[in-house]
This record gives sequence, structure tokens and C-alpha cells, in this order.
Amino acid sequence: MNQKKSMYKLLILVLLMSCFCVNAQEQNHDFSIGIRTGFGSEFKNRNYSFTNNYYKLVLNYNLKSTKNFSYEVVVQPEVNFGTHQLLNFYFVTPDEENYIERRERFTKLKDINQYILNIGFLVRKPIYKYFSVFAQASVGPMISDVETERLSKGFAFSDVFAIGLSFELNNFKIEVSPNVRHVSNASLQSSNAGFNTKNIEFGIQYKL
Repeated sequence: MNQKKSMYKLLILVLLMSCFCVNAQEQNHDFSIGIRTGFGSEFKNRNYSFTNNYYKLVLNYNLKSTKNFSYEVVVQPEVNFGTHQLLNFYFVTPDEENYIERRERFTKLKDINQYILNIGFLVRKPIYKYFSVFAQASVGPMISDVETERLSKGFAFSDVFAIGLSFELNNFKIEVSPNVRHVSNASLQSSNAGFNTKNIEFGIQYKL
């Protein structure tokens, strides 16, 4: 139910942003707006499991275009729904306070909601009339609503590196993008091992 409510809010936000951008930047193809959805899981390890699916609102601004490349700034508000479980309870060591209770609590499968605002830079290269490839790096603040043995509840950061393929038709752009994602809190809180995931996402954008 919470996922459905968040998706509805995201769709409403997309519509509102579309109306705003159309009014503010009629036929200005430097801007594009869209949505993406993706899913993934942790890199293989013996300590934990983590799976996630997510939804993003995507806002792109084309800084500069040359014959061979274009350079874009990307803003991506995101809602990420994850499931996590501690597999190796020895990860919680006896020197930690209430370590037995923490082991019991963290080894249970749990849902985690993460709210993210990633800001990044994208380089795109056309490879055919309707196709292009791109690489993107982004980072941004994140709020996580559940404490785990790897990441404290509350403020953290999300770092993403992605590559992708775009197909463009008129003002629409369809994209497929594998990516890797790291979340941690830069040691601002006690638990900071973080999560590392590999993901695949699909999106559609409209050039304004």
C-alpha cells in the first residue's frame, strides 16, 4: 500500500512538473523530463542480502552539445523500496552494546524505504540517427527509514554510476540503463558499512 501511494505521488509530481516546464520553456529542447523505474540486488557476499525496486523523476538540462558529444546536468528525485536481511550474524560483534539482541533483530527480513535526491552529470554520444549511448555519475542526500547493522537510520548518501542506451523518436526518448549504486553516511552515524547493489532501469523522457 505504501508503495502504491508513493507511486501515485510520483506520477502526480511528474504531471505537475510537466505543466510547469512546458509553460516556462516552450519548445526549448535544452530541457527534458521523464520517469524511470528499476530493480536490483546486492553484489554476491556472505554477510547480507538486499533487493530493491525504485521509481525516479528525471529532469535533464543540456549544458552543451558538440558534433560528437552532449553534456547534461541531471536531477533525479527517487523513492527506493528495499528488503534486507543480515546473513552472517558474526558481523555484529560482541563489543557492540546489546549485541545479542541486535543480532536477533537484524537477522530478520525487513523492508527499508529510502528517499533520495541525486544530482549528476551525464555525457552522451550519438551512435546512429536515433540511437545514443551515455555514461552518468550522480550523488545526493538520502533518508533511510530503518536501522540495519550496515547503515544507521536517517541521513546518508547515494552514489550511482550508470551507462545506458537511448532510442529517440520525435521528442520522446526511451532509455535502458544498467547501474551500480553505493549508499553510506560518510561516518556521520555509527553504522556505515553501507549497501552495494547492481541494478537495471528503464525510462522514458520527453524533450520540452
